Amino acid sequence: MLLRYITRRMLIGVIQLFCLVIAVFFLIRLLPADPVSRLVGLNSSPEGYEQAARQLGLDRPLFEQLWIYLGLSPDIAPGLLQGSLGVSWASGSTVGSEIATFLPVTLQLITLAFILAFIISIPVGMLGALNPGKAADKGVFVYSLFAGSQPEFWWGLLFVYVFYFQLGVAPAPLGQLSPMTFPPEPVTGFMLIDTLIAGEPAKFFEALHHLMMPVITLAFILSGPIIKMVRQNMLRALQSDFVLYANLIGLPRKRVARYALRAAMGPSMTLIGILYGFMLSGAVLVESVFSLGGIGQYAIRSVLAFDYPAIQGVVLVITAISLVVYLLLDLIHAAIDPRIAY
Repeated sequence: MLLRYITRRMLIGVIQLFCLVIAVFFLIRLLPADPVSRLVGLNSSPEGYEQAARQLGLDRPLFEQLWIYLGLSPDIAPGLLQGSLGVSWASGSTVGSEIATFLPVTLQLITLAFILAFIISIPVGMLGALNPGKAADKGVFVYSLFAGSQPEFWWGLLFVYVFYFQLGVAPAPLGQLSPMTFPPEPVTGFMLIDTLIAGEPAKFFEALHHLMMPVITLAFILSGPIIKMVRQNMLRALQSDFVLYANLIGLPRKRVARYALRAAMGPSMTLIGILYGFMLSGAVLVESVFSLGGIGQYAIRSVLAFDYPAIQGVVLVITAISLVVYLLLDLIHAAIDPRIAY
């Protein structure tokens, strides 16, 4: 039964991904932008303009461009069916290689931030729900509002000022490593993993030290809505019939709290999945503050350069990762409540 549920969700995800690919392909070409003029300049000759359009493949009919992009004309150029995301018009490099360089930076940042936010949010949200109306609950409520009330770049700048300029306990916001440190040979693209593979523990702890402030910044922002969601669902679960019955028969309070937390985790995990997908491109401001150079900054540069292949590649990859995250959340939901898989 679970295998059929996973297969059904994967088929739905593939259909969604394909529809998005088609939609993005046509939508970006409906924008009032001229990528050819962006590349050759406004004062180029008609011959130069036509040559550039021919090199980019924009002289072909729209559906023929789609056919080539999907890889249904492999004799012209490899496409999606051959595992190619195309070549960037701005840099001349393959889009896949560029995304492989920038994406791990963002995945490493937001994954660590979500782990830290999750560790903070679950006990804090439970603390507020188990003490409704008391000082602890009011403190949790104030913190959850305070954490999400300001934009992430402002908190990032504030944390840099306090912990770097004033206290000196954080490194300068100059990237994943010190400018004087040579990075390890890229294997996975994840700095922490690559330093361990290279057998350089000093660089591992240096990279961890440089990730401290951006991870804390994102975790602080993310913990606000997660705490609110955990608290509200815990309060709802504590008022349900099965919890009232558990209290009536005299089960220990900790055991009852575990039952309520399991019932409350479904909606909370859904929120975490939505936030994770959003942060894949939404962490760009934090990446900019700390000079990390993630996928968000790459996406912005691609949009400003009218780099259609890069834009399509970023949207496709981020959507695919989001669908995988949602699938994992569905499996977690099915583990929490097996009735979902039926």
